[in-house]
Amino acid sequence: MLINSYHFGSIVINGNRYSSDVIIYPDRVDGNWWRKQGHQLHIEDLKGVFEERPEVLLVGTGSPGLMSVSPETEDYLEAHGIGLIVEPTDKAWKTYNQIKNTRNVIAAFHLTC
Repeated sequence: MLINSYHFGSIVINGNRYSSDVIIYPDRVDGNWWRKQGHQLHIEDLKGVFEERPEVLLVGTGSPGLMSVSPETEDYLEAHGIGLIVEPTDKAWKTYNQIKNTRNVIAAFHLTC
């Protein structure tokens, strides 16, 4: 997967535009990702991610970075040996492109605030 571009509210992955939050798996994009609570990332929001057992979860927290990862989610990731990178989405999409070929990464991107 390659992220071609990101602008507030829109991301282009492998030439396909998404306007809803997404999770990028190594072999597919979940373009209809919804969270239990809009600006908080909880364990139950990442069930599919945990089944895949990535080395790293990269979280894009929105353009200004208003979404946060709950402490319980951070603890769960650490307990299961999954690294966590949290950045505003306008930076995180570039990080994803830099590490995607060297690490087993799944990325979850909030596209707006």
